[in-house]
Amino acid sequence: MKNDQKAKEESERRIKRAFKRKGWSEVKANDSWAIFKIMSEFVEGFEALQRIRPCVSVFGSARTRPDAGEYKLAEEIAYQLTQNGFGVITGGGPGIMEAANKGAQRGGGTSVGLNIELPFEQSSNPFIDKEKSLHFDYFFVRKVMFTKYSQGFVVLPGGFGTLDELFEALTLIQTQKIGRFPIILVDSRYWQGLLDWIKSTMGTKHAYINPEDLELFTVVDKPQEAVEAINAFYSRYMLKPNF
Repeated sequence: MKNDQKAKEESERRIKRAFKRKGWSEVKANDSWAIFKIMSEFVEGFEALQRIRPCVSVFGSARTRPDAGEYKLAEEIAYQLTQNGFGVITGGGPGIMEAANKGAQRGGGTSVGLNIELPFEQSSNPFIDKEKSLHFDYFFVRKVMFTKYSQGFVVLPGGFGTLDELFEALTLIQTQKIGRFPIILVDSRYWQGLLDWIKSTMGTKHAYINPEDLELFTVVDKPQEAVEAINAFYSRYMLKPNF
């Protein structure tokens, strides 16, 4: 309740600031500083991540508790990824992100956290490699880092943020803005309702997507299946993690 109240108050302040009249010089100065801040986040991210080994990004809810089945599932997937030559990238926060970083560290693999400054919910977890914990103010810069430095996406149950990352990747691949890479949805029961709607309403009823777009992702339930799907994707092209 306390976090909800803080979020509501911050939202009110943002709305008021948006309608506040500003002079041209103030607008220009603010935008100029924003450009430099954005550039600095890109430079910092590129310099830190260009040296990492092949990694898979793991997404899911920040609200997942450590005793939840999804938490244990994410930890085991991350552990198995490290045993197959991949590091792990997460959003750096609690919940599923923490579980994946924990599994990566347990497996002795690269554990990267791309944190974001939020008014609630987000704080860095303790399982990120010290030199690979980055902090961002801008979601779009952070998204570039996930996409540019990942050899695959593993998506566990989550909320709006998780769906945002999922559909961003699907859109970029569908529109051929980036090359295809494996996108794995974990927990078929969780995703089934959404997938049914995409197939029947978005696809069959309105034809807003093509039938082959449904092949851009794979649905699994077990950690081994997730890792096998990623390995199978790259084996088709005779590719392996570049160690």
